[in-house]
Order: sequence, then structure tokens, then C-alpha cells
Amino acid sequence: MRFKTLKTKLYTSALALLGASALMATSLAHAQGDYLASIKQRGTIKVGIVVDFPPYGVTDSNNQPDGYDADVAKLLAKQLGVKLELVPVTGPNRIPYLLTDKTDVLVASLAITPEREKQVQFSNPYSAAGMVLLGPNNVSVSSAEDLKRYKIGVPRASTTDLGVTKVAPAGTNIRRFDDDASALQAMMAGQVDLAGTSTAIASQAQKRAPGRFEIKYKINEQLMGITMRKDRPELLAAMNAFIATNVANGQLNQLFEKWIGSPLPDTVKKPAK
Repeated sequence: MRFKTLKTKLYTSALALLGASALMATSLAHAQGDYLASIKQRGTIKVGIVVDFPPYGVTDSNNQPDGYDADVAKLLAKQLGVKLELVPVTGPNRIPYLLTDKTDVLVASLAITPEREKQVQFSNPYSAAGMVLLGPNNVSVSSAEDLKRYKIGVPRASTTDLGVTKVAPAGTNIRRFDDDASALQAMMAGQVDLAGTSTAIASQAQKRAPGRFEIKYKINEQLMGITMRKDRPELLAAMNAFIATNVANGQLNQLFEKWIGSPLPDTVKKPAK
């Protein structure tokens, strides 16, 4: 009986030592700045993804994240050899989730901007979207100066918000909503005259209501990068290697054509940076 008790204690101690060793290895990886090693040690990568930006981020029939970004995240986890944990995020909380390590990276249609680069680091682009203003046929916009005549709905804290704010004349009535869907719904209900969104979402809205809405103004093209916290060079190198590999082998192009309906833009295939 004593032998069995001693054997049990030794077994329990061994398990405790193994657990402590694993924890020390993970802590060491963090201390050395090799966050990629800690992800592989854990065996899971937590990827933040939006689900309100179709077709980049949507939910499927089982209410699970889907879309271009979800497929890119799945491909990323496969290449790293780890399991994937998709973490739904919103436009406003994407970066806060990242900075508090609720996610390891974002594949969340986050456009690369100088303002955001002060907080986080971006990979080379893996995606792109044109930002436009969509409106009813009776709304006329020939230049940015015309925007001051209208109420414009945009997703709050988005790059569409930043783009419209930058080009619109002072005093333009810009109304901010929680997401693209809310801004579009407000435009369709007549609460605003124009809605800022991506070309892909604008195209879907036009298909749902044929002949009612037109693209009235092109704001810009946004390049989107996989996003991570600063001072994680190994993670950045791994993300750039992932993108380069899957641009070269055509995987990203296949996914982009599947979801967006057009080839991967040249600005992604041959990034300037």
C-alpha cells in the first residue's frame, strides 16, 4: 500500500515538473521576444477576424466565421502546423484585443495606415479593397466638394471613416455607425444620403436592390495586412513568408477569386514595401 502511495506521489510530482517545464519554456520564449515560438509551444494560434464585412468576413449557416479572411486564417494555421482559434472582433475593438493578447494576430481586413502603424505592425498586404460611397440614383456627386450637401454614413473608427473625413469639406455631416451593415441600412432607409463601404459590399448591396443604388464616389484603395503587436520580429517574418509563399503558389489568388470574384490585385502581388 505504501509502495502504491509512493508511486502515485512520484507520478504526480513528475507531472508537476513537466507542467512547470512547459510553462518555463513558454515564459522563456516570451522573455526572448520569440512570440512565434510561444504560439508553436502552445499549439494554437488565436486569430482575430471580423464577421460583419462581407465577403471578407461573414458567418456561415452554422453561425461560424467564414469568408476570405477566415480562409486565409485557416491556411495560415495549416502552414504554421498549429490549430486555429478564430476570435470574432469588431472594427473598434480589433486593435485593443490584439494589444491585450486576446488575439495573437489579426486577419481582420485591417487597412495599413500610418496612424495604425504607431500602435501595431503590419505584414506585407494579403488583401485589398476599394472604398466607395454608395447612394440612390437621385444623389449626384461629381467631386468631393459636393459631399457637404449630403448626410454620409460610415462605420465608426474604420478606414472608410478616416477616408471620408479626409476628403470631405469641413462641415460635412458624417454620421458614424457600428459597422458597414448599419451604415448601409441607414442609407437604404433614407436616414443618410450616402454610405461609405468597400467595393465588394457595395456590389452585394446593388445585387440585392437592382437599379436602386450606384457608386457615387471612389475614396481610395486600401491595402490590408496581417496585424500583430510591435517588437515581435519572428512573428512578422513568419507572416511575410506565409504571404510570399501563397502569393507565389496562387493560393491567395484562388481564395480572393472565390470570395471577391476578381483576381488578387497587383498591389498585393507586388507590394511596394
